[in-house]
Amino acid sequence: MQTAQTHLDSGMDTQMDISALQVSWRAFDTVAHLRPIHSEADYDRTVTLMNALLDVTGDDEDHPLSGLLELAAEWVSRYEQKHHAIEAANPRDALRFLMEARGLKQEDLSAIVPRRNLSAILAGKRKISVTMAGKLGRFFGISPAVFVPR
Repeated sequence: MQTAQTHLDSGMDTQMDISALQVSWRAFDTVAHLRPIHSEADYDRTVTLMNALLDVTGDDEDHPLSGLLELAAEWVSRYEQKHHAIEAANPRDALRFLMEARGLKQEDLSAIVPRRNLSAILAGKRKISVTMAGKLGRFFGISPAVFVPR
């Protein structure tokens, strides 16, 4: 049996069964074929895996597959930042885009943002507050960070 001794953060030494790891890895690799992403094909495969894991784990951070989801998401994020980077939009432009895309008028957002404030935001005379960003994020179902001025 092949073993390797590893040093853990707690300062304790533990034996790792490399033979068992090799058998487990072969079985896992046959199903997931998880690798660092170096191409669009790798990216597509990893996004498919990530989406399937999301369907299973949902918001459960304690799900047995949450670590695998986190790893896949990290690799996807790194690849996207390097190869699919999109410059962040101005919060006002993002708001205008979302309103137009959903066919919304200023009065449709009056329960969230007073109409006078919304007019000032869209005209560039007022910034979106953090509180307002949170409300807009919930309304549009996206991250409030989209509306936070940089």
